[in-house]
Amino acid sequence: MKPNNPSRLFNRELSWLFFNTRVLEEAENPDVPLLERVRFLSISASNLDEFYMVRVAGLREQVRAGLRGDDPSYLLPAEQLTKIDRRAGKIVARQNRCWRKLRRELAAEKINVLETDALSDVQHEALRKTFDTDILPLLTPLAVDPAHPFPFIPNLGFGIVLGLEQKDRDPLFGLITVPSNMPRFVEIEASGKERNFVLIEDALQAFSPNIYPDFDVTSSGVFRITRDSGIAVDERAEDLVIHFENLLRQRRRGIVIRLEVNRKMDVSLQDFLVSSFDCADEVISNSADILGLCDLSELVKVGTKRLLFPSFSARFPERIREFDGDCLAAIAAKDIVVHHPYEEFDVVIQFLQQAARDPDVVAIKQTLYRTSEDSPIVGALIDAAEAGKNVTALVELKARFDEASNMRWARDLERAGVQVVYGFVGYKTHAKVSLVIRREQGKLRMYTHLGTGNYHAQNAKIYTDLALFTADPIIGEDVGKLFNFMTSYNEPRGLQKLSIAPLTLREDLLESIDREILHAHAGRPATIWAKMNALVDPIVIEKLYGASQAGVKIDLVVRGICCLRPGVEGMSENIRVKSIIGRFLEHSRVVCFGNGEELPSDQALVYISSADWMPRNLNRRIETLVPVESPTVHNQILDQIMIANLLDNTNSWELQATGRYVRVAQKEGTPRFSAHEYFMENPSLSGRGTALADSAPAHLEDADVPDSQIFHPKLVS
Repeated sequence: MKPNNPSRLFNRELSWLFFNTRVLEEAENPDVPLLERVRFLSISASNLDEFYMVRVAGLREQVRAGLRGDDPSYLLPAEQLTKIDRRAGKIVARQNRCWRKLRRELAAEKINVLETDALSDVQHEALRKTFDTDILPLLTPLAVDPAHPFPFIPNLGFGIVLGLEQKDRDPLFGLITVPSNMPRFVEIEASGKERNFVLIEDALQAFSPNIYPDFDVTSSGVFRITRDSGIAVDERAEDLVIHFENLLRQRRRGIVIRLEVNRKMDVSLQDFLVSSFDCADEVISNSADILGLCDLSELVKVGTKRLLFPSFSARFPERIREFDGDCLAAIAAKDIVVHHPYEEFDVVIQFLQQAARDPDVVAIKQTLYRTSEDSPIVGALIDAAEAGKNVTALVELKARFDEASNMRWARDLERAGVQVVYGFVGYKTHAKVSLVIRREQGKLRMYTHLGTGNYHAQNAKIYTDLALFTADPIIGEDVGKLFNFMTSYNEPRGLQKLSIAPLTLREDLLESIDREILHAHAGRPATIWAKMNALVDPIVIEKLYGASQAGVKIDLVVRGICCLRPGVEGMSENIRVKSIIGRFLEHSRVVCFGNGEELPSDQALVYISSADWMPRNLNRRIETLVPVESPTVHNQILDQIMIANLLDNTNSWELQATGRYVRVAQKEGTPRFSAHEYFMENPSLSGRGTALADSAPAHLEDADVPDSQIFHPKLVS
């Protein structure tokens, strides 16, 4: 069968929608605390917004341009849009049902989201006072006519539209948009422990006669828009910063690709909106109970701790404490992996802050793809430059939705004397790399941080990522070549340990799979374990199919999109795919090859990576694949992290050959095992100090789990 045959590959966009359905399932999961379920519902809605802004917008542009696209499942853009609209409609309907149930459960906990017509006289008067003092002054009500044209409404903007009539003049349409900084849920005074809220749009509709006292309000409805947020970068632009500033202004004015309106909106109001937004051919959704469910995140802050996940404090690696907190000294002694969010992101911050203060550190080189608003990473780089060190920062301007903040950080860095490079022409720099160069005993020694996640302190509290710190001179030399490539276009020659996309990563990955195939042909154990966010690349998928047919046993943990079809006889019967959705967002990328032994094994080849297995990562991004060679770190990633992910039977879903995901069920007599809970309770192997040496199992081989969950009997008691 030829590559890209539709029977061999799932559609990427539909696979993503099934991922978002798994997120929504957590909002319906009674084992999840109530306010966390509200949070999951909010996340599923926010995810869908971004999907329309980027993916659907791109498909619609392909349809307008008459392009066939490059979908590996061979669906044309118009066919994909039809299937997307159907599936997204089911998701929205399910979100509505979920919200109705959560609303009742919130009310049982005295968190009430009330309809205005259900308010008592006292509550109505309290709402009126709040509206008059805190809301009305911020509004700009419009009556749309030739002298008052329809205004520009930004992406994700929403408000109410009204039919207005006045004696002796033609009917008008009124429009009130809600400022982005206004709370979605208006709290009104309540007695006792109750918290009472009214949706801002309900308050606007209730008081619209007071806002338009000279008109009769004949009808009203709520609307929300989603705009195309893609950016078409002209890589020939002489000044990328100015170019991106212009592009961001264009993004804010992107075409409307989805119009949401409330149920039973008057047809005349809907036609007015469609005409005003010029979106007759776009998606018009009129099935939601409330629009913009992403704003439910506001309610997560109002409940008691009892309604949230139990509090959790990240650990600081004891091994660094044993060196009196000296990160460089600890790394010089032995490699260490920091496992976020279970271990503090402060390790990464302190690594750079100590380097900035250390008089023997002569240079720091850093990639920045995403970082937080008040970034201590950027602060450390500025301090280092002001202390006279040679500091280079590669700031990626093409980090979607973070372009503006990255430009701001770039200017701050340049003012401090940092040499700033703005990524590649043609490529996006996605690798997460720090290089600290220190003069020791007359020679230069390199300390390297290579991560699977971003340098973002807030994300590091909820994203599971790995941060490898090493003083390995060969890795340091390879990373130095990588930075030279990023700053001068000089392709690195003679890389000894590091694989780099788009130059060598794909080829090295395929060669590693080929070696497992050779082991299988020779009758030796042949095994691959891999963990990533997305698996889309058709070339890699076809190689995995070939490995399966050769007898290689393959376990994949793919959180989101997966275009590979597992469990098909004669094609992929030796491949299993699972997805973990839970308290933390699985983000780390790991790949392990048995190397002629059955996994887990001390002889296994273990790597961490910044790259998912997608064409964009392997072809159009600067990415890294890093070998893990320190025995302790090797065991931590293979025997602790990967096995825990494979054994999880609490937050796991298994992908079927049909494309359906089925929640992994606990068989009778099998104990519950959650990878997230395990890591919250047990220190990592490389981060343990001597005092904790015996406080956690070196691996999970003795875990009591059903044979059906994994291939490897060595892991099952």
